Amino acid sequence: MKLQQLKYVREIVRSGMKISEAAKSLHTAQPSISKQIRLLEDEFQLEIFQRHGKHLTGLTAFGEQLLGRTELIFQQVEQIKAIADDHLHPEAGRLKIATTHTQARFALPGPVQEFRRHYPQIELDIYQGTPDQLVGLSRDMDLIIATEGLEGFDGLRLPCYHWSRDVLVPVGHPLTRIKKLTLKEIAEYPLITYVFSADRSSFIDDSFGALGFHPRIALSAADTDVIKTYVRLGLGVGIIARMAYQPDDDQGLVALDASHLFPTSLTEIGIRPNRFMRRYIYDFINYFSPHLKPDEVEQAVLTGSTDKLVNSLKSLETR
Repeated sequence: MKLQQLKYVREIVRSGMKISEAAKSLHTAQPSISKQIRLLEDEFQLEIFQRHGKHLTGLTAFGEQLLGRTELIFQQVEQIKAIADDHLHPEAGRLKIATTHTQARFALPGPVQEFRRHYPQIELDIYQGTPDQLVGLSRDMDLIIATEGLEGFDGLRLPCYHWSRDVLVPVGHPLTRIKKLTLKEIAEYPLITYVFSADRSSFIDDSFGALGFHPRIALSAADTDVIKTYVRLGLGVGIIARMAYQPDDDQGLVALDASHLFPTSLTEIGIRPNRFMRRYIYDFINYFSPHLKPDEVEQAVLTGSTDKLVNSLKSLETR
């Protein structure tokens, strides 16, 4: 059994059971991959793939178990490479972060600037997606920064900060004349807000539903700037993160306090399990959320427990 053979198995699965696509991805001849798969099956005396004629249709029960172990093996290979890089090139490397538009646009600029000042040689990649998409990206990311959608994530979840919401309306909107908003008054208008995780109810469902209101969602978007655009066009009333409203940039719009109407949300950092974390990753986490001290986060990663970090939730800032 060779690592290269296991790599072929993994890539075939990722390519939808198409050996030709796996060959393209790996820049390898298709017959070579087929031969190595057969040699591996002969060695195990078990079939890895289900077949219909010459086509692969899925994994056998043994193949499913093999794939699971294969993923773990290559995770460890990646960690060994990372450990070597950390010794050879401590000031160089790459940091890959998956996050939502709101976090990338309004929460990350300061930490990124601080990170760049300390680690100018580190290549920083920021991938944006909806909450549902972020967990799907987690396999290839160093960090996930999100407010929801991490319920099914099997790694560590580090609490960062709470944030509240504002109602966003055009200047002169009737809601601007109300001293303290109520859900009943907001429910009279179509709403424009964020895309939510598909497998959980939203704060809108929970908050309005508790009082028997059923507001109409005119539009949902992953991008806060898109929400602002359609609020300006009069399509509806926006509900956005408070930190996303910037008076100097958002001329023509007014943010109305809604912190008493909706529960605060918690932004978390997700870290994949069973991985080696280079020092600059711990430092970035600290720049993003200062209460997450590098030594304490490292201990959480080593033990697989965030109990000590979660105990600090009461002291988290609200943005």
